[in-house]
Amino acid sequence: MSPHPAVVLDASVGVKWFKPETSQAAALALLVQATNGEIALAVPTHFVHEVLSVVRRLYSPADMTPAWELIEASGVAVIPLTTEVIAEAARQCEALGCSFYDSLAPACATLLGATLASADARAHGAFPGVLLIGDEG
Repeated sequence: MSPHPAVVLDASVGVKWFKPETSQAAALALLVQATNGEIALAVPTHFVHEVLSVVRRLYSPADMTPAWELIEASGVAVIPLTTEVIAEAARQCEALGCSFYDSLAPACATLLGATLASADARAHGAFPGVLLIGDEG
């Protein structure tokens, strides 16, 4: 990562970059901070799949590449699935009472000692120190 504060994003935040909805400005502020080198962003692998799927559905398949280029320009680190990530995700499933899918971002935040940013209060509201973006959940 980088010497800047690390923030792990749940896909619910990344979707807001492309889908006009409540709290889009707050989500975009994180992207701008990362692009400016003020924070370091990390995401679990499925973040990319989920966000680009929304871009394809809302706009067009041709818009997926520029959307990825925008994400990539922020310097986001994509965390692959590893045994360590899966084991921590299993612990987060228990601790948060959420699905495996929803446990991946908290797992990555835990392993990196980073802040978790999420727009999903239902899944992540109980995560220690979570930065909740918006009121969806």
